[in-house]
Amino acid sequence: MQGVFTGFATIGVVIAVGALLAHLRIVDLTAQRVLSQVAFFVGSPALMVMTLSRADVQDVLSKNLVATSAGVLVPVVVYAVCARWIWRRRLGDATIGALSSAYVNAGNLGIPVASYVLGDAALVAPTLLLQLLVLQPVALALLDTDARGRAPSPLQLMRQPFTNPLTLGSLAGVLLSVTGWTLPAFVGNPLELLGNLAVPSMLIAYGIALRLGPGLGAAGSAGELATTSALKLVVQPLVAYAVAHLALGVEGPALLAVVVTSALPTAQNIFVHATRYDRGTVLARDTILITTVGAVPVILLIAALLG
Repeated sequence: MQGVFTGFATIGVVIAVGALLAHLRIVDLTAQRVLSQVAFFVGSPALMVMTLSRADVQDVLSKNLVATSAGVLVPVVVYAVCARWIWRRRLGDATIGALSSAYVNAGNLGIPVASYVLGDAALVAPTLLLQLLVLQPVALALLDTDARGRAPSPLQLMRQPFTNPLTLGSLAGVLLSVTGWTLPAFVGNPLELLGNLAVPSMLIAYGIALRLGPGLGAAGSAGELATTSALKLVVQPLVAYAVAHLALGVEGPALLAVVVTSALPTAQNIFVHATRYDRGTVLARDTILITTVGAVPVILLIAALLG
């Protein structure tokens, strides 16, 4: 269990640094936006290249991928229905809400949890690849569509994900993994260094927003925040468990892996996307906060029951 606490403590400390910098007026919301932009356009694509180049993409072709996909699909559909018929959210805001309900922190938290709790960092690879190659490109295409204010043509819709730096970084990483190519040092070393700034930039920007942004629940609907948080912490791991164990017969460490990764909190880069497109920023921020705190007891309970 030490890996769970270590991962969450690391995130908490870096977020606190951002909040402290804002409290001392060393930085302001302008700095928060700059950090988010740097993470989006530079740090995160570099991180995706290096992370996915080391992943075994054959892990995607597993029963865990099916269960993970179901765990993502159900919360997204439930939130989308509520956003359309209850809260009347526009496309961009609804997209951020759906991501907040199902997009897990598989990178900077999932990797240490997989390493120290599950015993193998590669166990988080299916979740990483599903999110980066399917969920994120689709969501970014929708956000781009909403930002432009008009529906794109089918060709534009297919092309949009491949003009996004995160998607391009992800695809480059997968290509390196599939082919077995190794980047020369003069390329790989700078990418490694740039990738290392992604997570700290995201977390510090998030801490600044916590201190200087609107108060908790200011997004408008407390019910909406409760829904995104419950879908993430309760519904997603339950669906993943049901599909993996009851439908596919997955047991033991593999079952623990898929349920624990599904119970990870909402990823900080959802807040980066929200800031980048100016859609659902407070909802994303608040859901990340609640699920990051709530995921600790949830993951401990899962590990106790299935470990």
